[in-house]
Amino acid sequence: MREFFVLGSGFFVPRSMGIVPRLRFWVCSLFLALVGSALVQATAVSQEPRTKNQEPSTDHFRPEAGKFPPLEKAHSYRGELVFVDHANRRGSIRVQGSGMFFRNDPHPFAMLPYGMVRYRGAPADLRDIPLGTVLHVRAFLPPDPKISAVPVLSVDNKKKDGNHNRGAGTAPAENHALLLEDEPSYCQREGKVWKLKEVDFQNNAGLIIASCEPKAGGDGKATEEKLTFDAATRIWRGREYLGVEDLIAEGTWPATGKKSLDGQPVLLGITWKPTSGGIFTQFHISDIWLDDAAMQRAARNQTEANKAFIRSRWMPAWVDAVEYGKFGRATVTATLFGGMDDSLYADFKQGSPALMNSVENTLKHTHGAYGPAHMASRGNILDVAKTEGEVPLGSSGIQIRFETDLIIEGIRPGRVVRVRPASWPQVDVPREEYLNDGSSIEERFPTPAIFPKY
Repeated sequence: MREFFVLGSGFFVPRSMGIVPRLRFWVCSLFLALVGSALVQATAVSQEPRTKNQEPSTDHFRPEAGKFPPLEKAHSYRGELVFVDHANRRGSIRVQGSGMFFRNDPHPFAMLPYGMVRYRGAPADLRDIPLGTVLHVRAFLPPDPKISAVPVLSVDNKKKDGNHNRGAGTAPAENHALLLEDEPSYCQREGKVWKLKEVDFQNNAGLIIASCEPKAGGDGKATEEKLTFDAATRIWRGREYLGVEDLIAEGTWPATGKKSLDGQPVLLGITWKPTSGGIFTQFHISDIWLDDAAMQRAARNQTEANKAFIRSRWMPAWVDAVEYGKFGRATVTATLFGGMDDSLYADFKQGSPALMNSVENTLKHTHGAYGPAHMASRGNILDVAKTEGEVPLGSSGIQIRFETDLIIEGIRPGRVVRVRPASWPQVDVPREEYLNDGSSIEERFPTPAIFPKY
């Protein structure tokens, strides 16, 4: 006969004990075991290198839910857009390092829900940017690594050398972008221009020597770069679209040979193309804007394209608070995301009807098989408040209060939503831009395994 009862979890109690002593013995043993387990886990955590709480705030910053991260804490890099998965707001960039650019593997990135894209000085979607465009990136560590749409890397990955003449910094762990901007957008935000020093034209292609400097005047720190151009380079002046041959015909550029351009200020569109002559990192000029009127025209065209896109997909926002009433009624406070044209925000008016639908962090509508409006909460905008002063990048600084008589599950504090004023068109989005089951991570996006872990 066995002389012990087994009470589960590895506890053995003598048969000779009465039932009450047995229970007391078991409870005390379980308590001691739980305390011991907690101590072991605490010790393991304290010994784990570089946990979230131990990451130095100045070097490794991870955004928090419900807070727009400060731009100054973002990691900055630059590179060529080589792949786009627009429906899931992610892609790959060949990051510029200190080594041979063509050897650098494409580096996956994902847009934060409130992440902004700027193209030609205007709001944009990833689908608007041609492959090959050189972009400036401001990015952070994944806010929640468990649901990252791209591979999660070691937090110090930007310090690692890629070997094979790649150099360090070509695969940073900061792969969740707050801001993506092409060259003219970056220069306008930073108050810079490209100053053209010299052109050298041979056989329908050539080189331009230029430097990127503050618009107000050089600070002595700008370095000259040699950039290629060819017959496909687009040149914009006022309302004119010119080619290289037009500048040659009017005598601005030489038919062959070199000519000084005397530091002519312009804005450039920059891409990358394979370069002959053993030059491993040299960028290419896709566009030249010769004056402000030409740049403003390009920005206006891109702005109109983005306005139409947002009206058809709805304005993204996140939920700050929910006040629940009876029988499904609720009042939702939400902050609209930033970076859009002012006319879109002007459509959010006090007293006007609107719809609010839950979306995934990639901004895909959930429960959208019959269109985004099918399951959306309907109601009225009670109030529109504008934050005074400077607002963080990613936020519009505009907060709405929305009342509905039937709130849906996905509208909760900290969650991302999309909002449509009733004046915007009601359309159905394509299949790749909505989810049938918002709780399924398999449907939310193809797993990050589609990207290599470089």
